[in-house]
Amino acid sequence: MQKLLLSVMIGSALAATAVQASSHREAPGIARAPALDSTDFYAFNSYESGREGYVTLIANYIPLQDAYGGPNYFAMDPAAEYAIHIDNDGDAMEDISFALKFTPMLAADNQGVALTVGPEGNQRSVKVPLKNVGPVSAEDMSAVNFSEQYSLMMVEGDMRSGARTEIMPMDAMYFAKPLDYIGNKTFSSTAEYQRYADQYVYNVMLPGCEMPARVFVGQRKDPFVVNLGKTFDLVNYVPVEGDSMPGAGDGNGFPGGITQSDSNDDLADKNVTSIALEVPASCVTGDGNGTIGAWTTASLPQARILNPNATFSKPEVQGGAMTQVSRLGNPLVNELVIGIGDKDKFSTSHPADDGQFADYVTHPALPELLNILFRDAVNSTLGTDIDTLAPTNFPRTDLVTAFLTGFPGVNQLATVTPSEMLRLNTAIPATPAAEQSWAGVAGDDLAGFPNGRRPGDDVVDIALRVVMGRLCYPIPVNGEETDLGLCDSSDASVGNVPFTDGAPLDASMMDSSFPYLTTPLPGSE
Repeated sequence: MQKLLLSVMIGSALAATAVQASSHREAPGIARAPALDSTDFYAFNSYESGREGYVTLIANYIPLQDAYGGPNYFAMDPAAEYAIHIDNDGDAMEDISFALKFTPMLAADNQGVALTVGPEGNQRSVKVPLKNVGPVSAEDMSAVNFSEQYSLMMVEGDMRSGARTEIMPMDAMYFAKPLDYIGNKTFSSTAEYQRYADQYVYNVMLPGCEMPARVFVGQRKDPFVVNLGKTFDLVNYVPVEGDSMPGAGDGNGFPGGITQSDSNDDLADKNVTSIALEVPASCVTGDGNGTIGAWTTASLPQARILNPNATFSKPEVQGGAMTQVSRLGNPLVNELVIGIGDKDKFSTSHPADDGQFADYVTHPALPELLNILFRDAVNSTLGTDIDTLAPTNFPRTDLVTAFLTGFPGVNQLATVTPSEMLRLNTAIPATPAAEQSWAGVAGDDLAGFPNGRRPGDDVVDIALRVVMGRLCYPIPVNGEETDLGLCDSSDASVGNVPFTDGAPLDASMMDSSFPYLTTPLPGSE
């Protein structure tokens, strides 16, 4: 029993110490393949009015998209299989997966639009270099030269060997992905682009499910907010709130501390590509206790042979077994927990095998790095003699409860297995957007992170505080400050400090209906 408990603690610390931010370019291998790079993953009870009893799952791919990134913009990899996985019994193995594969197509029978160029008697039919040859609208898509269709499979059991059922849209012949937001000469306005993109929300019926689900795949504004450049430059700011409260503008917080400003968000001008599913909770919870674990992956055939005479339809030949190359559940696991030499291994691993990364977790590096970077400055500024800023309780049972075993009655699965994935209690009612706390559970909002993750949950600030020992101090539970008994305040010298990256995020910055993420930024106004 003691050995099992230690195993659980090791696995939970992996999930806990890592949940800091977004997974943009998180490992050497996947940084070379942006079309397969998952940037963020969300799982939450739908809070759109009238959608009670539904769960929304969003997997974002292709990081750091500049809206003006033409002429090819941001297509998905046609050789890849993108998937969202659900574990509903707690064994860290997928019970249900939704798998998507994409097919790029050109107009004119896949030959591409061609123009007749030259005078009579010396004319040539020349293919155009652009993805559209004129304005595009919800009513008229005749000028589209490039498109992407996709298939959707529901896999029951093991992702590779389980039973597969093809899902088809209820109101269309096939699934398609809208063009990226090229700009306002193409789409005329943001409102018109959104009206065009809305046509690509599909209703579907899942096997054994009485209520329809919804699917959308397309470009969105990157919902994540983070002080990215300065954070990875040895945290080139003082990561403590400089005001008496966020946004107060009074400078009465930590001397020299960073204050909240949209200018601290390095992703403010970036888009992503989203795979969004909304499914009835009753159709994915299985025989468990109503709490699910979820994560996203991308896989490629094991062998890729380049075509030395490449064509649009055949740039390469693929072969061999599908091999996972990207994985994301909780954010920033690979960036700030896993050592560089093992980052690609983590990308290819399965949640059930996460015990292999225990050495990175039992003594997490991030708190000690912050201690090395800031302890002397803190002591000098405050006139104190703090021995260490890093929590001293080992193993970190506070992180165990928060991110693996979960809180009983909140996000704890019936069975606890050491693993890294988002955990969501589907029975906890969604909090309406206007009432959500950016701090999630720590903000007295049980429907938020780490009970799943909503787009408006500021996981950077939440996780910075938890990693530095916030749960060693009382937190609000049902409106009352509650000592969780996981560790003592003496274990965390700065556990009650309001750590922050200074980049504000809350639900008001998102839409309040499916797919929740806002209209992407245009390539030109």
